[in-house]
Amino acid sequence: MAYKPKRPDWVPPSAGSEYTTQIVEGVEGGHDGLRDQTKPAARPPGPRRRRLTIDEYVQGVLAGDRNVLAQAITLVESNAPAHFEMAQEVLRQLLPHTGKSIRVGITGVPGVGKSTFIEALGLHLCEQGRRVAVLAVDPSSTVTRGSILGDKTRMERLAQDIRAFIRPSPSSGTLGGVTRKSRETLLVCEAFGFDVLLIETVGVGQSETTVRSMVDFFLLLMLSGAGDELQGIKKGIMELADGLLINKADGDNKIRALGAKAEYNRALHYLAPSTEGWQTRAYTCSAANGEGVHEIWQVIELFQAQTQASGVFEKRRRRQILDWVYTMVEEHLRKSFFEHAGVKHIREEVEHAVVEGHMPPTVAVQTLLKKYEDG
Repeated sequence: MAYKPKRPDWVPPSAGSEYTTQIVEGVEGGHDGLRDQTKPAARPPGPRRRRLTIDEYVQGVLAGDRNVLAQAITLVESNAPAHFEMAQEVLRQLLPHTGKSIRVGITGVPGVGKSTFIEALGLHLCEQGRRVAVLAVDPSSTVTRGSILGDKTRMERLAQDIRAFIRPSPSSGTLGGVTRKSRETLLVCEAFGFDVLLIETVGVGQSETTVRSMVDFFLLLMLSGAGDELQGIKKGIMELADGLLINKADGDNKIRALGAKAEYNRALHYLAPSTEGWQTRAYTCSAANGEGVHEIWQVIELFQAQTQASGVFEKRRRRQILDWVYTMVEEHLRKSFFEHAGVKHIREEVEHAVVEGHMPPTVAVQTLLKKYEDG
């Protein structure tokens, strides 16, 4: 058994050998060297799941295999470079089978009852014979970047329905949590055959413009009695919505909800509609008892019929695809810029000069861009 002399992390400058510690290598198992019988022996790792081929992903999704669907979504969500090209080829082959659903974005402040409403709406649609996919963009931990993944547990009844599919996806800290992965997951679900996609997003704020860019109908859930119904902070969000829904309109709160509905409708009269040819209005519902859920779905169906007849529906879809392209271009350029070796080398110096007032911000921008463009 070997003795290894080792110095502590800190000793006085004039310390001698008396500050040396002796570390003895231990033995495996218990104090007698035998394996601890109270703990099960380590099992050898089981066989790894065989990686599917591109054709197996495509055919499995088109055939309605839910296991393959989950694996295909995991593939497009993967950050591994080795998976990227494979995922893009899978998507290329699935594209002719996409675009046949109605995409509904649902957002609202925490506590408004988004998950309860989505479950109530999803169950209602399943009873009508629809196939529903819920893409719940889940908030990521700011520490680990891992997903909380709580939506599936909050929609327990819907999760058990074979006609529905719930996929919580981590937002990875991005604005609104709606990333390339969310859009590609949407396409995979459409190719699978889901004809209604409900996209729940994180909170309310600037991120909702991103949500607007990937859905057909944008529904904003509201609460009555939460302060001034027409406070200015809500105006920008209301301008993006195709419908406002005041939830929890039941019991003693029903009268307040009806009052809030009237206030919102008066305000919406003065706002430009989010969708050409469609008048955004406010409605009430109680997700807890299902009251008003059928009615809001009728509004969404009417929206789809009117916009398809006018050509606005297809026009928006085409614009969204192009917006998606240039959003990814911007993301790539941003990543390329900040990972550039030359930019990294001078960035700290330039930032210090700006903060200390020795360099104007415009000059700093020109300096960094020149370094980037010079290669």
